[in-house]
Amino acid sequence: MELQFFTTSHCQLCDLAENLLIHTPLPEPIPVDAIDIAQSEALVARYGTRIPVLRRTDTGAELDWPFDQAQLLAFLAA
Repeated sequence: MELQFFTTSHCQLCDLAENLLIHTPLPEPIPVDAIDIAQSEALVARYGTRIPVLRRTDTGAELDWPFDQAQLLAFLAA
């Protein structure tokens, strides 16, 4: 499994989500690809009001902010 982390610069909520992701203990590391939505009009249209968003590349499932550690772990285990 890999994660895509949809974010943008100067986003305080994105910083909170990144910090949670970094400090959540996981059984094994999960690769995370940070994607700045400002680089694409299509991504801004899709995620502009939802960021930060985590997306699993294996299932396509998405987790929108706000989420806590328990929700993050459940999302990763699903």
